[in-house]
Amino acid sequence: MSHRGADEKRLAETLSSIGKKFIVLSGKGGVGKSTVAVNLAVGLALDGKKTGLLDTDLHGPSVPKMLGLEQFLTSGDETHLEPAVLYDGNLKVMSVQFLLKNLHDSVIWRGPLKHAIILQFIGHTVWGALDYLIIDSPPGTGDEPLSVAQTVKPDGAVIVTTPQEVATFDVRKSIDFCEKLDLPVFGIIENMSGFICPHCNRETAIFSTGGGRKMAEDLGIPFLGAIPIDPQFVVKSDAGKAVIGNGPSTIVHEAFAAVINRIIQ
Repeated sequence: MSHRGADEKRLAETLSSIGKKFIVLSGKGGVGKSTVAVNLAVGLALDGKKTGLLDTDLHGPSVPKMLGLEQFLTSGDETHLEPAVLYDGNLKVMSVQFLLKNLHDSVIWRGPLKHAIILQFIGHTVWGALDYLIIDSPPGTGDEPLSVAQTVKPDGAVIVTTPQEVATFDVRKSIDFCEKLDLPVFGIIENMSGFICPHCNRETAIFSTGGGRKMAEDLGIPFLGAIPIDPQFVVKSDAGKAVIGNGPSTIVHEAFAAVINRIIQ
């Protein structure tokens, strides 16, 4: 069997052990897509679901930092990549950051190499049996999400946007991307939807509100929920902790819990 044939066989075997696969997309950078992906994966793991989290942002991997794994180095060889394991074994994480010798090394790759490494991350990582695989992707509709869509064939895309029109304008391109690839859109999340003041409990629409919900209604796509701005996102992400499962329940926890329940159901 050729090397390519062996890779495809391994990919098929790996995918057969994974239940549902979701790719987190956005046509716009800076909307908090990786934060959403991390907290969805952690929330599923805390619910007892065997969950994988694959970071396919090859040029700016931020998932490891958000989970305190930025200096983790994967073991194994190129055909058996050992992921980082968290939350009593319920969460397995893979990122290109784990292959870099130095924390701030840059990755300078063209399209074919990107496709090859993503194929390797999916097929050759020792995921084991998973209930869910959450795939974080870089913004846009380039090589990385295209490789995932064509090889993994996700069960659905979770689209992340912020409320303002300039963001939803770009995010619609991700929805068009899904339509052209016959990739079902599972739903839209409106992130940074208002700021709840911790002192007076009043809400301020820093980035406007409702843009994601309106886009979902206009396009006939399920609206999964609105996640308000929470300063604890920054504090906990910098400390390598997810917002979900850390600290007292807040409106942010409730919003993520609602999305996670929709995924499970």
